[in-house]
Amino acid sequence: MRFVIQRVDKAEVSVDRNTVGKIGKGFLVFVGVSKDDTEEIADKMMKKAFHLRIFDDEEGKTNLSLQQVNGELLIISQFTLYANCKKGNRPSFTEAGGAEHANALYEYILEHAKEYSNKIESGIFGAHMQVSLTNHGPFTIILDSEQL
Repeated sequence: MRFVIQRVDKAEVSVDRNTVGKIGKGFLVFVGVSKDDTEEIADKMMKKAFHLRIFDDEEGKTNLSLQQVNGELLIISQFTLYANCKKGNRPSFTEAGGAEHANALYEYILEHAKEYSNKIESGIFGAHMQVSLTNHGPFTIILDSEQL
């Protein structure tokens, strides 16, 4: 499983020009699911991601977690995080989880993210989405379950 986490001042996602998710200060999280991922891996990834101390404290040091700043979450499924570009110029997505498996884990993450934030917004699984954000920093973290 892969998470791309962006610390944002605001972010939103639209489908067919209609906003389906919108947050203020918090994390925009792109979630990539592999064919081998499980709920246990999702739990481990959420625990790590949502406890990251990457918000500024009163001294300007990155020392506060999402919960400590009452941060919001926008979580978007993105199978392209499993693009394999080793051969040729056209990415292969054979390592990405199938739609049914990936959607089940995405929904699991959305449900359990409530443990970490009072406001959870999301994209629409499998839809063509437009995402806009104001990255604070910029500050972007990439988590890969194989490296935790």
